[in-house]
Amino acid sequence: MENLQSIIETAWEDRSLLKEAQTREAIEACIELLNTGEIRVAQPTGEGKWKVNDWVKKAITLYFPIREMETIEVGPFEFHDKIPLKKGFAKQGVRVVPHALVRTGSFVEAGAILMPSYVNIGAYVGSGSMVDTWATVGSCAQIGRNVHLSGGVGIGGVLEPPQASPNIIEDDCFIGSRCIIVEGVIVEREAVLGANVVITQSTHIIDVTGPEPVKHKGRVPSRSVVIPGTYEKEFPAGKFNVPCALIIGRRKESTDKKVSLNSALREHQVAV
Repeated sequence: MENLQSIIETAWEDRSLLKEAQTREAIEACIELLNTGEIRVAQPTGEGKWKVNDWVKKAITLYFPIREMETIEVGPFEFHDKIPLKKGFAKQGVRVVPHALVRTGSFVEAGAILMPSYVNIGAYVGSGSMVDTWATVGSCAQIGRNVHLSGGVGIGGVLEPPQASPNIIEDDCFIGSRCIIVEGVIVEREAVLGANVVITQSTHIIDVTGPEPVKHKGRVPSRSVVIPGTYEKEFPAGKFNVPCALIIGRRKESTDKKVSLNSALREHQVAV
């Protein structure tokens, strides 16, 4: 692994090395390791922290210039792209409903369910998770186990810069319909996001459950129940309402995650 990393790092600084067989083989090897889940773009290190393997992101970026465009035929459908589609889902134990598309270089763990959706290169989807209809898992996004990405959810891709954190949805989260998570946001375990919540690195995530508002950015605390909201901000032209995300409650700690989730949704009347 250290040898692969060294070759990738050297080629990142000197792109002329992409012509050499050793470099191309190393890049291909990295993509295959991503494909089988043996390496990840980012991995949990404990205590809610994640380590970004920037050299892996570099390998993905370098994969594009060494690939040739090719025609991909799937029944009556035709595509023209550089990255082949992932195959062998039956052997991998993944349920894939037409027209779900998964790019090579991503990993979907056994027990996951993909409705008609899209999973991009470098992404990771954990066991028991459902990527629902027309949801997208962007490049390098990390989706934990037993996560539900509801219909039309957009988990953005973060490929460059290499050191930037991808979007991360931790275990047992529920992401409501048409939510958008971009720019390397982390949604901590067991959080519940209601429909249409949009979170970027600059979005104010405001906890309104106490006597005073508490503001977070770039990270949704674990077990939070979140809905869309607005706050007033002053501009040269006057005062206007700006979108934010409101933490209105906490999902109860429970070994039965489904009961806990349903309780949170009912108690706070969260649209999903």
